Amino acid sequence: MTELPQEAVLEAEVRRRLRPDRFAHVQGVVATADALARRWGVDVRRARIAAWLHDVAKDEPPETLLKRAREFDIVFDEITAREPALWHSVIGAEIARREFGIRDKEVLAAIRYHTTGRPGMSGLEQIVFLADLIEPGRRFDGVEELRRQSREDLTEAVLAAFNGVICHVIRQGGLLHPDAVAARNDILLRRS
Repeated sequence: MTELPQEAVLEAEVRRRLRPDRFAHVQGVVATADALARRWGVDVRRARIAAWLHDVAKDEPPETLLKRAREFDIVFDEITAREPALWHSVIGAEIARREFGIRDKEVLAAIRYHTTGRPGMSGLEQIVFLADLIEPGRRFDGVEELRRQSREDLTEAVLAAFNGVICHVIRQGGLLHPDAVAARNDILLRRS
């Protein structure tokens, strides 16, 4: 594993880049990822680093994100290109690598896939994905059940989270990212 930056440095820089309400969300994700990592035997420091950086690009305006995508030679897939809410995770992983020196591929993947998931998610990826949805500031129907499940069975909680997110996107008339569908199917196939 490569050396990771000090949390105090990350915290200060993330605070500088984000609105206060978004920073409060990130703090909640860090605390939740910490608790889940301890519960499920995942490296706590790596979970906290990924959680600190998961929304590092979230408050950047769309035109800045597109400029960064060009600068970083990122080509969005067709669905991501049409869903600006997904851009921050792809750009954020590259910011983590380029600007914060993160070389840990699993930490970068946890940042990159925290919005869509993907097949074969590691425990760290599952924790950051789930922590983003269930941190204490989140309020939606079913969040308490997800929080309970996250303490009992991580993979089942992630599956329930995918079910909820996919249903929400369908109700909103949005595009489903194929990674989310594939991640959900992967969990179902692995448990059968």
